[in-house]
Amino acid sequence: MRVPDYDLPPEISGPAAWYGPDQAARTDWIIRFSAADIAEIEAATQLFLTTGAEIGQMSRSDFPLPGLSPKLATVLAEVLNGRGFALFRGLPVERWSIAEAAAAFFGIGTHLGSARSQNGKGHVLGHVRDLGLASNDPNVRIYQTRERQTFHTDSCDVVALLCLKTAKSGGDSALVSSVTLYNEMRRRRPDLARLLFQPLATDRRGEVGAGEKPYYEIPVFSWHENLLSAIYQRQYIDSSQRFPDAPRQSPALVEALDLFDALADDPALNFTMRLEPGDVQLVHNHTLLHDRTGFEDWPEPEKKRHLLRLWLSPEASRPLPACFAQRFGTTIPGARGGIILPQTHLNAPLAAV
Repeated sequence: MRVPDYDLPPEISGPAAWYGPDQAARTDWIIRFSAADIAEIEAATQLFLTTGAEIGQMSRSDFPLPGLSPKLATVLAEVLNGRGFALFRGLPVERWSIAEAAAAFFGIGTHLGSARSQNGKGHVLGHVRDLGLASNDPNVRIYQTRERQTFHTDSCDVVALLCLKTAKSGGDSALVSSVTLYNEMRRRRPDLARLLFQPLATDRRGEVGAGEKPYYEIPVFSWHENLLSAIYQRQYIDSSQRFPDAPRQSPALVEALDLFDALADDPALNFTMRLEPGDVQLVHNHTLLHDRTGFEDWPEPEKKRHLLRLWLSPEASRPLPACFAQRFGTTIPGARGGIILPQTHLNAPLAAV
């Protein structure tokens, strides 16, 4: 495919263009839930659970947070328009049942955005656990294993994680700014940076909607309305080559992807954090990539690493180019992202299935 003949976007400054060691030295991205916040969350949780309604059908009006909601909105604005991530700390998950934790987390999510389906089963509440699977199965997604994920984005505007239980060792969360990755590639190898503005095939891993190809074709970098947005999952880019009609990767494109990965893996650019039980992490997929280190789990089932996950589409999300509709279904803020198949029924399971 011919390299576009336009100039690269300018180097990007601002709060999203950060370096990992600088963020690791800061604590202003950690927000502790107050006693009043927790009381409000628990009251809303019990109110909702007494209705017997399905968690996945919950709306914002079903989960009133009059005191906390403005704080959530302020942090969400920083996630969408600032550094791109935040960490709330202190939910008392150790005293909650799984139903209480799921309702509380989903309820908080309703004040941040619309929950999107995370797989072909229609799960709007995801469970991040090792299911004993391996990523060399083309129908398995890496979060279902205990392998390192490598730096990637999810198919939504914002991903939220609630930590319930930690692994015996490992399983740390890692973040890197895709804006910084672009700036570094632009400085070092503008010829390779330019290649990442071309559409390239990414495997849907067997979750193929009606009329769709088994892969989508979106550039790693998109420059739209003076905003740089990224979408990336290297394993799935590479596994797309199993389809004979997928565009082939040129040696130059492979070199560009390898440089992108090397920069993402550079500790001068990224940083890691260890999520504690009760932590809620928010990550903006369009300006950050996230990773999870491999882990060793506990042998006892009741102690195994367990996180709950939401894919969210806030109404205040940035504009995206039309090509994102291949993966996001639409580019309309508040209604985009997720995986919808013909048989999909939206639901919020209370166990990893």
